[in-house]
Amino acid sequence: MTGRIYEYQDLAESQTVRAEVCVIGSGCGGATVAKRLADAGRDVVILERGGYYPTSTFDQDELNMNAKLSDNRSLKTASDNATVLLSGHNVGGASVHYWADSYRTPPDRLKLWADRYGIAGHGPDDLGPAWDEICRTLHVHPAEDEFFNRMNQLVRDGSLKLGWRGDRVPQARHNCQKSGHCMQGCVYEAKKSQLVTHIPAALALGARLYADVRADVLSMDRGRVAALQATVIDRAAGRPSPVRLRIEAKAFVVAAGGYNSSAFLMRNGLRAQLPQLGRGFAFNPSPMVHALYDEDIVLWRNIPAAYGVDHFRLARYDARGRYLEGGYLLMPNQLQPGMMAASIPLSGTDHARWMRQMARIGGTIGWIDDHPDELGRIELTDDGSAKIVYPFGPTTESMLRDLVKKQCQLHLACNAKEILVAGAGALRIRAARDLQAVDSLEVSGGGLLMGAPHPSGGCRMGLSAEDSVVDSTHRVHGVANLFVADSSVFPTAVSVDPSLTIMGFSCIAARHVLDSLA
Repeated sequence: MTGRIYEYQDLAESQTVRAEVCVIGSGCGGATVAKRLADAGRDVVILERGGYYPTSTFDQDELNMNAKLSDNRSLKTASDNATVLLSGHNVGGASVHYWADSYRTPPDRLKLWADRYGIAGHGPDDLGPAWDEICRTLHVHPAEDEFFNRMNQLVRDGSLKLGWRGDRVPQARHNCQKSGHCMQGCVYEAKKSQLVTHIPAALALGARLYADVRADVLSMDRGRVAALQATVIDRAAGRPSPVRLRIEAKAFVVAAGGYNSSAFLMRNGLRAQLPQLGRGFAFNPSPMVHALYDEDIVLWRNIPAAYGVDHFRLARYDARGRYLEGGYLLMPNQLQPGMMAASIPLSGTDHARWMRQMARIGGTIGWIDDHPDELGRIELTDDGSAKIVYPFGPTTESMLRDLVKKQCQLHLACNAKEILVAGAGALRIRAARDLQAVDSLEVSGGGLLMGAPHPSGGCRMGLSAEDSVVDSTHRVHGVANLFVADSSVFPTAVSVDPSLTIMGFSCIAARHVLDSLA
């Protein structure tokens, strides 16, 4: 039996939907769980708050695609009113606009999670078979030379000159056309997002997907979820419709993403029995540095990151535990002209001077490995929406400044003629002697212009309801048939792009959901 996709225009009347498993969310977590459950012959329903946009609707226009694929059109920030929260709002979730970087979780991170947080059954041997299958499905492979745009070449050459270790970035791509529109969704279906991999595979096995449907209220009955009340969103009008769905299932899987899963559970009153709900939140703040070169870079062509510097992935501390350097990945950046113009912190003739040389602007970005003792939290506002509170503790601020300084050093090594740090201060670097100014760089409140593309935590996995939200089977403590399968279960940040970690963990979650049905 082949499943189908229902959109808001297909849902004119309130109704009850029955299935064995209801999955809330269709990104890396939800789509992977749904596919695994459908493989096992289970009747699966997927709910997605965002719209369904097949690749035939992609137009490679920055503004249009941001409206379709990005939650809040990339305009929502953390409580500092500066760090932009980046997540998906569409069938396929953030995987439709991600860069397709596909790292297996470093063994040291899995060991940390097992030793410090008590996670069981998620070691390299547990995840390896799932990753092998996922990498075949998504065509994950190291980037070949032909996919190194000029910025990638400079990052590789500059890091080698500085003695920094780096490597080709594993990519989830096949038949890439090098258009450079990865963040606008891939019209060629070369980037192997969930939209073109696990979702159609699950549908072919009979799964049903309801787009434009917001999960609202869990109906509880003696320690189990009996049903879920959901609202159909009128996508054309941009507001909830009067149509309601009641989903009845034997098991429910929350996979709404790192920014949303813990907030959904809080709205359903679970904070009282789960004091860690919304705690331990990380979001990989990512400062950017721009640089003018004497040659064309054309930052918006080919793939974003073919080569990355992992030399500083693990932070270094002295014998007294004081931070020295590192704690991040350093990557080439990719910006389309519109986003580039918005992120250059200049005005008037200064801004015009840079943009007239647009093709010669290069850029780098970095993913911070959030310090495990300086993590943030998710709270609820009066209207029930999520509020992201992230403190930027002293070690985190030091990491961010070190990352900015390393980016500037790399551009200097590549003979950039002028370097500009993206942030309110518009710090300019022209020579090594200028680097000391980075040490006093303001970080929070817009001092650095940062996105936060990789949320994790909020539904931390652990041993008990006192120290975590879910156990090692992904089951919510105290609720027999409620599971979480996305980045919100990670106890800390992953230290690499989290997509493959999410999918691997979700395969394990699917196995435990199947066991619960049996």
